[in-house]
Amino acid sequence: MENVQKINSQLQLLFVTGIDEHGEEVISRRSYNNVKPEAEDDAVIAVAQVLSQLRQDPLYEALRNDQSLLLDNE
Repeated sequence: MENVQKINSQLQLLFVTGIDEHGEEVISRRSYNNVKPEAEDDAVIAVAQVLSQLRQDPLYEALRNDQSLLLDNE
């Protein structure tokens, strides 16, 4: 759609930080705001991989959340 404009993007990294008493993985989340909406997915993946290497806990999942403006009253 020509009227849709990406206005914000966020990177979330989920890490396995342990196992609970039921044997389920304990997941912690680290969020990085102000990712450039126009950034290519490959670039965001590369950043996620580098950031995950700075942690001792294994990376469980990397998510990109994009926010778009659909309607503008102007």
